[in-house]
Amino acid sequence: MPYCGYFNGVIEPVDQIGVGVTDLGLLRGYGLFDYFLTYGGKPFQWDLYWARFQRSAERMNLPLPLTKEQTYPILLDLLARSGEPNVAFRFVMTGGYAPDSISIGTPNLLILSEPIHPVPAWQYERGIRVILNEYVRENAEIKTTDYKRVMLLSGAIQAAGAQDVLYQKDGEISELSRSNIFLVMGNKLVTPSRNILYGITRRTILDLAKADFQIEERPVLLSDLYEADEVFTTSSNKKVLPIVQIDEFQIGDGQVGAVSKQLLARFRAFAGTL
Repeated sequence: MPYCGYFNGVIEPVDQIGVGVTDLGLLRGYGLFDYFLTYGGKPFQWDLYWARFQRSAERMNLPLPLTKEQTYPILLDLLARSGEPNVAFRFVMTGGYAPDSISIGTPNLLILSEPIHPVPAWQYERGIRVILNEYVRENAEIKTTDYKRVMLLSGAIQAAGAQDVLYQKDGEISELSRSNIFLVMGNKLVTPSRNILYGITRRTILDLAKADFQIEERPVLLSDLYEADEVFTTSSNKKVLPIVQIDEFQIGDGQVGAVSKQLLARFRAFAGTL
């Protein structure tokens, strides 16, 4: 069965959905999005994802055309039409159609159901490499559709044999291109507190870890990496993914650490019970 999507009140196969050429997402890059998975046939952390999408819309001065209660049945309908036990959902909202190419009108809302693209198993077993880049995302707390930076860096990432990029500015790290970062320092979990998107998986890991670890949400410096026993990144798709090398610097002994494995197992167990 084809994956389907919702666009401004109509549900149809994804490959039949059309967006007009005067849309501000196309003309000006004025749009936001969100992305999450289902587990056990239910949208994971739905309340939290909706709240973040709502906050992003408010900060972009875009009124939501649907309520949370109106949106949930649409998600279940799209999941059922997919014929799959679980899917990924991608919300995209733009400033709408603008004949003058600049004025915000009635927002366009697109909700896509998509296949889940799991992280290769070897990355959990061996960890990933990332490169550093001096950059801070504009409006980092909003999940906008502007991902030019990582796309421009794709060649450099590939040439380095890496899988992603870690952003830093003036010696302070913030986030990866599409995920948050954690440092394991003894019995402490340290994660940046500013210039980041506040990820739902990040929040889930903080909740799952707080009983056994000292949590520090604070500005994190590049120099902190030298003291880290482990580093990992979190996101909807990545869950808890170990990082073993940043540029030419090896994290710890260069192997996937026990804490990363433990928190990944906790996350999987938690998601599996919802």
